[in-house]
Amino acid sequence: MRFTFASTAAAALLSCTLAAPAAFAQQKFITVGTGGVTGVYYAAGGAICRLVNKDRAKHGIRCSVESTGGSVFNVNTIKAGELDLGFAQSDVQFNAAKGVAQFKDAAFGDLRAVFSVHPEPFTVVARKEAGVKSFADFKGKRFNVGNPGSGTRASAEEMLGAMGWKLSDFSLASELKADEHGPALCDGKIDGFYYAVGHPSANIQDPTTSCGAQLVSLTGPAIDKLVADKPYYAKATIPGGLYPNNPNATQTYGVLATVVASSKAPADTVYQVVKAVFDNFEEFKRLHPALANLKPENMVKDGLSAPLHEGALRFYREKGWVK
Repeated sequence: MRFTFASTAAAALLSCTLAAPAAFAQQKFITVGTGGVTGVYYAAGGAICRLVNKDRAKHGIRCSVESTGGSVFNVNTIKAGELDLGFAQSDVQFNAAKGVAQFKDAAFGDLRAVFSVHPEPFTVVARKEAGVKSFADFKGKRFNVGNPGSGTRASAEEMLGAMGWKLSDFSLASELKADEHGPALCDGKIDGFYYAVGHPSANIQDPTTSCGAQLVSLTGPAIDKLVADKPYYAKATIPGGLYPNNPNATQTYGVLATVVASSKAPADTVYQVVKAVFDNFEEFKRLHPALANLKPENMVKDGLSAPLHEGALRFYREKGWVK
């Protein structure tokens, strides 16, 4: 499997402001956990809710998005019953479903997959003046590994372990959130950051435009072994010219963004969410450039380690996508 991306460089920012619904006697409220407000999770979550809310007078479901700490936070908060659905990287979904890595003492047996969405290559960005040509050049420098609770942080730690690195190999291993690392880079507070994100992303667009930040490839024997050993990883290429001051293609690897829920989420509710997305699929793809190349037949199987939710499975069987 190899990821592909929409070629447009302008990241469409989705407004989640929706008109207030008419009174509905049996109205249900659902919340989708996403990530930082400048990331693709937030925009994609807004796209889902926008489509669900189009027909809320018929099905009685009012959908809203919540900006969160990211994948691990979303899974744990769904488990606690405080979110209805949420976005999670495919590696985080795998770990939660199998009870390994950060979930080794707390497997989530009720975790259910809804569908996968856009590819998320692991993207390393360096300050122009840092003199970084490869990831090895970050040793001894100030590097942002991501905030605890994010899928970015979990993936960064797995990558560093595969390379034989420790956080102490950086002069500073900062834990900034995704909304903070771009300004910190341009302000000279850090020399680089690691981020799992769909492309194009405003979070990468801003530092490459504002201070000439450079994308750095993630390649080599340790990466090759990691991709070969882990079923949720695949090689990826970020096209040259997608961002200002970065004319050359960037070689890396990554995961898929996925939408998950608990088995305790009502089947009818999840069914309506899935129906809203796929019955308005062309509109959904237009709501953010990272969604432009999605195909339903891939979304119902790629990157999904947990069993399909009953409500999603019902819709996919109706469409003939799943037997």
